[in-house]
Amino acid sequence: MNPLTTSAPRLVLASTSPYRRELLGRLQLPFETAAPEVDEIAHPGEAPAATAERLALEKARAVTARFPAALIIGSDQVAFEGGKTYGKPGTRQNAMIQLQSMRGKTVVFHTGLCLLNAASGNVQVCGVPTAVRFREFSDAEIERYLDKEDALNCAGSAKSEGLGIALLESLRGDDPNALVGLPLIALCRMLRAEGILVP
Repeated sequence: MNPLTTSAPRLVLASTSPYRRELLGRLQLPFETAAPEVDEIAHPGEAPAATAERLALEKARAVTARFPAALIIGSDQVAFEGGKTYGKPGTRQNAMIQLQSMRGKTVVFHTGLCLLNAASGNVQVCGVPTAVRFREFSDAEIERYLDKEDALNCAGSAKSEGLGIALLESLRGDDPNALVGLPLIALCRMLRAEGILVP
């Protein structure tokens, strides 16, 4: 047996997101989850892409004390168009406002990813953007969508892995998983750099 498979460090996902947990599960590697306590507010003047990458790193660092010898994954996503940033709506009214604002526009969903080796201190950080073109949909279509899809906990209110795909005209990006919240192509590259066998 390859020694890498017997001595691999613990893998920890610093997130409580069920979407990220499901995505990481696709790699068929054993992992644990931990809730990072991180203030997700952007810094003044900070670019949206920089916010996503900084928060991915901060989430990974937030759980290192609990997992001092683990490989820790942090991820965060910021959606933006022009000078406007779209976070998790939280309420149906906010989701309605977001979707009204985004229709007919191209919104960039920038997903920050970090893999932190807590034992060595080695850090890998990258960002994976996805350009999402929303079609021109009516208020009635938004209402029907929100009746059927729980989209209050995803940035921009459009859950592309669910019914939100019906609101879109096109997607452009390097990894479709990034839009859901965890760029698996980049993560596999990072894991291999740490000696983890994938596949």
